[in-house]
Amino acid sequence: VDKLEEVFIERLRAAIEIPSVSEQEDKRDNVFQMAKWLVHEMESLGIQVKQKDLGKQPGKDIDLPPLIIGRYGSDPSKPTILAYSHYDVQPAALSDGWNDEPFKLTQKEDGRLCGRGTSDDKGPLLNWLNMIQAFKNADRDVPANLVFCFEGMEESGSQGLADALKEESAGEFAKIDSVCITDTAWSTIDRPTLIRGLRGIMFYLINIDGAESDAHSGAFGGSLSEPMTDMVNLMASLVDSRGEILVPGIYDDVLPVSAEERKALGEIKMSKDSLDGGINGKLLHEDQADNLIARSRKPALSLHGIERASPGKGASTIIPGRILGRFSIRTVANMNIAKIDELVQTHLNARFQQLGSKNKLSVQLTGRGDWFFEEVDHWNYQAAIQATEKVWGVTPNITSEGGSIPIALDFKKVLNRNVVLLPVGRADDHPHSENGKCLPLVNSELLG
Repeated sequence: VDKLEEVFIERLRAAIEIPSVSEQEDKRDNVFQMAKWLVHEMESLGIQVKQKDLGKQPGKDIDLPPLIIGRYGSDPSKPTILAYSHYDVQPAALSDGWNDEPFKLTQKEDGRLCGRGTSDDKGPLLNWLNMIQAFKNADRDVPANLVFCFEGMEESGSQGLADALKEESAGEFAKIDSVCITDTAWSTIDRPTLIRGLRGIMFYLINIDGAESDAHSGAFGGSLSEPMTDMVNLMASLVDSRGEILVPGIYDDVLPVSAEERKALGEIKMSKDSLDGGINGKLLHEDQADNLIARSRKPALSLHGIERASPGKGASTIIPGRILGRFSIRTVANMNIAKIDELVQTHLNARFQQLGSKNKLSVQLTGRGDWFFEEVDHWNYQAAIQATEKVWGVTPNITSEGGSIPIALDFKKVLNRNVVLLPVGRADDHPHSENGKCLPLVNSELLG
């Protein structure tokens, strides 16, 4: 790996310079250009490549980028690992606050490589190719068969991927033994992490209709049934200031945290910046383990906003005729989406009845993704632990994360194989914000 450092850096440089932003539909050609470049790089290393056509983007007359499926090795005596990454990125512009042009690779004095996609997810993806090249350069066989699944729409909801997985479960992905996802980051800045769990998400809209248009509070205040008053009451009934969800029964099925897991969470060395995301937020729990459990192993309900409340700037004295509230629930292991939705709907409708309001209420579950929780005793995780210890010299933290990665659950459900989430980025890599960066080439060693 060390001898090939300049080759690997130039490979990353070429990838970063292709602005493969999937959400910019008018620039979708850039994502296809990235796919073409990636296929060439893979084939140059002897990887057999298939580009799977995913058809049109749902509801639009625009092509989805191909799912790139690669295969390296077919020795029946070796395990077969499916490696997932994505080749599209988030939007970025110098005006967003970047120190350098985001689509130009910049190498800093400390060795960090900066640019959009270095951490999420072009850098991690190319580590797989770098690893193969390092083995070839050393005239050694890769000790596993590899099947690659590289998509180009992850940053736009992985459109088309779930159906492709189902189709290929009896095709290219039929005989894999485990899955490795590198689209994640460490939980801290100074110790590697393996992720065993992810929270799911349920996204809700509350609509309250009171009148066909807004009214003036001076003329009608006190004489109309006001949607805002109802909304504030309903949202306040969902969660308290301590973060406890007030929907009856919502905690009933939550998987308990073992004493061993609590102890391990308390022993992770984390700075306050790691605990609060570096935003100087006010933590709800004094104990570190309690904080980590609250953000990864317990459900959370967050209120996101009330819309149509006060258009324009300055003092507004309108009474909104219609109003929209947004909130979400992060679910954890053992929680059932259908059951939770029933509890939420029952709670909000009962609360609305108690208010005696003359307005009209509707509650909609508009988005959902299930939780993910994996067994770490499996050889897939044990191999990842051993690799981390060998490369970094420390045992990795084993954590669950508060965010949601639906593709992890898709792989688990469709392929019925153990899925390890092996981060190759640190907590301060800023994958979706300005000045995204990645670690040096040690991660190619880790995958090897």
